[in-house]
Amino acid sequence: MCIDYRKLNAAIQKDHFPLLFIDEMLERLANHSFFCYLDGYSGYHQISIHSEDQSKTTFTCPYGTFAYRRMSFGMCNALASFQRCMMAIFSDLIENIMEVFMDDFSVYG
Repeated sequence: MCIDYRKLNAAIQKDHFPLLFIDEMLERLANHSFFCYLDGYSGYHQISIHSEDQSKTTFTCPYGTFAYRRMSFGMCNALASFQRCMMAIFSDLIENIMEVFMDDFSVYG
């Protein structure tokens, strides 16, 4: 299912959380011999949307109207919110044995 969030994204205050540059991350990984790459598939769906804001995600389909309770991939701040959460959760591991880029995790040794 594809939901058009252009109007919602235009009204949302943008989150300018800085994302890593992939070339900088790859340079840090280049000095190591062992790697494990993990995909945070549907990781965005683990982030709750505040109950007051859930109605803003409402969409209609043949079975009625529905609203997201979790972050949807199409929302403009989904990537920044997910990156911020992962950086907070793994702060003690990042740049030591792990890198997080968007929804991809690289563990190295």
